[in-house]
Amino acid sequence: MLRFALSRLAQAAVTLWMVATVVFFLARLSGDPVALLAGENATAEYEAEMRTRFGLDLPMWQQYLVYLRQLVVGDLGTSIVSGEPALTQVLDRWPATLEIAIAGIVITLALALPIGVYAAANRGSMLDTAARAFAILGQAVPAFWVGLIFIMVFAVHLGWLPAGGRGTVWHVILPAITTGWFAVAGIMRLTRSSMLEVLVSEYVKLARAKGLPTRQVIWKHAFRNATIPVITFTALVVLSQFLTGSIVAETVFSYPGVGSLVIDAVRKRDFPQLQAAVIFLSTLYVFVNLAIDLMYGWLDPRIRG
Repeated sequence: MLRFALSRLAQAAVTLWMVATVVFFLARLSGDPVALLAGENATAEYEAEMRTRFGLDLPMWQQYLVYLRQLVVGDLGTSIVSGEPALTQVLDRWPATLEIAIAGIVITLALALPIGVYAAANRGSMLDTAARAFAILGQAVPAFWVGLIFIMVFAVHLGWLPAGGRGTVWHVILPAITTGWFAVAGIMRLTRSSMLEVLVSEYVKLARAKGLPTRQVIWKHAFRNATIPVITFTALVVLSQFLTGSIVAETVFSYPGVGSLVIDAVRKRDFPQLQAAVIFLSTLYVFVNLAIDLMYGWLDPRIRG
C-alpha cells in the first residue's frame, strides 16, 4: 500500500508541475501587462522601471525558474494590479465559489438521482422518454446560455430571484443550477443505466418473488447497489467540476468567486493572480482524485497490483 500511495503521490506532483508550467506560458500569451497598466502616454523609462519591479525584464527562462523556486516555498506571487499576495485574494474569493459548489451538488443530486431511478423503474414510459430528452438537452446546451435564459425568465420577467451579485441564499440558486446543469444530465443518465442493470439481477428478482413492495425493492435493494458507479462519477467528475468549473456561472451572474477572479486576471494580464488561481483550483482537483485513488487501493488490493 505504501508503494502504491507513493506512486500516486508522485503522479500528482508531476501533474501539478505540468499545470504550473502550462499556466505560466499561456498567461504570457495574453499580452504585456506593463503596456496595459502604464497607459498610452507612459514614457519608455517608466515602462522599463515597471518591468524591473515585476521581474518582467528577465529572459523567459529566468522568469520561469524564479516562478518555480517561489512555488516550492509556497509563494504564489504578488498581484501586479492590486499589489496584494495572489494567494490571499484567491482565499478571500474561495468561500463564494464553495457556496456555489455545495449548493450545486445538493441540487444536482436531489434532481438527478430520483429522476434516474424512476426513469429506469418505468422504462419506456413518457417519464423515461422525457428524462432521456432532458439528459441530451442538458449535455448539449452550453452553461452560459442556460445562465442567460435563467436571468431572463426568473430575474427579469418573473422577478423571483436576483440577477446577480452575492449576499443572500437567493443569490446562490441560479448560479448553482447553471453550474450543475451538465452534471444533472450526466448523473441522471448514469443512474438510469446502472439501475437498469441492477433491476434484472437475480437478487432483485428474488426480492420481487418474495412479494416485497415495489418501492422497497427499488430503493432498498436495487438503488443501494446501483449507486456505486454514481458515487464514483460524483466524486471524480462532479465535485471537481463544481470546484473548478464555476467560471462561467460566476461571470454570468457577477458572483465574486475564484472563477470571476480568473477572468479579471486574464483581462488585466495579471500573471501572478491568474497563476495562483489556476494552481489553487488544480491542486484541489488533483488531491480529490488522489484521495479517491488511495481509497480504492485500500478497499481493493487488486488495484494496488
